Amino acid sequence: MAPLLDTVPDAPEADRLTTLHTIKELARTGPDPRATERQHAKGKLTARERIELLLDRGSFTEVEALRRHRAQGFGLEAKRPYTDGVITGWGTVEGRTVFVYAHDFRIFGGALGEAHAQKIHKLMDMAIAAGAPLVSLNDGAGARIQEGVSALAGYGGIFQRNTKASGVIPQISVMLGPCAGGAAYSPALTDFVFAVRDISQMFITGPDVVKAVTGEEITQNGLGGADVHGTSSGVAHFVYDDERTCLEEVRYLLSLLPSNNRELPPTHPTGDPADRPGDALLDLVPEDGNRSYDIRKVIEEIVDDGDHLEVHAGFATNIVCALARLDGHVVGIVANQPASMAGVLDIRASEKGARFVQFCDAFNIPLITLVDVPGFLPGVDQEHEGIIRRGAKLLYAYCNATVPRVSVVLRKAYGGAYIVMDSRSIGADVALAWPTNEIAVMGAEGAANVVFRREIAAADDPEAMRRQKIEEYKNELVHPYYAAERGLVDDVIDPRETRLILSRAVAMLAAKSAALPTRKHGNPPQ
Repeated sequence: MAPLLDTVPDAPEADRLTTLHTIKELARTGPDPRATERQHAKGKLTARERIELLLDRGSFTEVEALRRHRAQGFGLEAKRPYTDGVITGWGTVEGRTVFVYAHDFRIFGGALGEAHAQKIHKLMDMAIAAGAPLVSLNDGAGARIQEGVSALAGYGGIFQRNTKASGVIPQISVMLGPCAGGAAYSPALTDFVFAVRDISQMFITGPDVVKAVTGEEITQNGLGGADVHGTSSGVAHFVYDDERTCLEEVRYLLSLLPSNNRELPPTHPTGDPADRPGDALLDLVPEDGNRSYDIRKVIEEIVDDGDHLEVHAGFATNIVCALARLDGHVVGIVANQPASMAGVLDIRASEKGARFVQFCDAFNIPLITLVDVPGFLPGVDQEHEGIIRRGAKLLYAYCNATVPRVSVVLRKAYGGAYIVMDSRSIGADVALAWPTNEIAVMGAEGAANVVFRREIAAADDPEAMRRQKIEEYKNELVHPYYAAERGLVDDVIDPRETRLILSRAVAMLAAKSAALPTRKHGNPPQ
């Protein structure tokens, strides 16, 4: 192990510079060269290698590289490595400033001590003051036990700053190792969580505690691995197979986001004409409301070059949330997914959509909603687990949003689910529909059974009467122009012109100004 320099002796300037470079090299390489080998042997990159992949080449400026802890006891006084196990600083992604901190698992297993926490606190304060995104590269073993409550309190300062920064600057957590106990709450407070299969784990209590308390045996990945959080818990928004791909996608996400809530998202020149016709849309969406299709294909046809970044792709798959560009401008897309559970809204889909809408509203990203929803999912479990209060989260998020909002009814739009999916009645700025739309309280079959039940029951041929009444209800209330005749949609459009009309609507609303009532904050349903 290289010696730790506790004092800098009085020496000529040349010797002082030599000492400086020696100390900085020690801070860069770490106290134990074998620790780097052990990190690589686990299939993991080091903290500095990760930062190099995340940021533009040569742009990183480190903060407090020479910081060391001052703790005593348990042998800590003899182990005082530079950086104290976390690398902090700023650099650029595509030329725009980004702040980053990375746990260095080679030092104290990346565990958080008092000095370690103070470095993170300082960096978070700098990010908020500078109005630039914050990315955390998490690979740590939790609080440093040897430092006791002083270490534990460091998490409180991080949580407080996560909350202070919420809706002010984008916050992204990248899980590249273990994250247990209270440490898991910082990523949960940020806007997006990235995870890598096999090396990322997040849980409040580990497998040993679970076994001791409940008798259940489970592995770390089975309890809190990347796929668990990407599909079951919804904690992870993005899951990848390797670190390099993961960090490339973090860069891509940052390219779509504004630096802070006072800026608009960055525009990007596109060679994809706004008036490009979408002939494929006629075949992608079947007229028969009982036939399934993949809404992601519709999104690809509408957005620039078909590129979009789906958020929470493996969680609540009956709704799709994505960031994309439309005529060079970033938009957030919320869309029902008929290919999963027929596109119904349930608890998970409502919460997923609500969080995404809130994020887009906080960071000035216009919202486009593609509607094909048969209703809310019926069932005892849904009711008992709180579909009323939890479904109301999506309703609250839309009603509270002041960014430009454009909705398009592609096909079915029934009942309360239609209202919730950014209908004109809850504040959509522009409401559109395709000629295949069916906007109604419920489907014609169900409505006829309710409205005409006596006539059907009394008929000599109940089934023939039922078919007659279904057709009668469709012709009267479910035809594509009923909502347009009453001003509930602004226009019924040719599906092939969807991209052009959406582009024009977003451009028209670019300078939208909307104010909410003066208040400390709202009280959304929980």
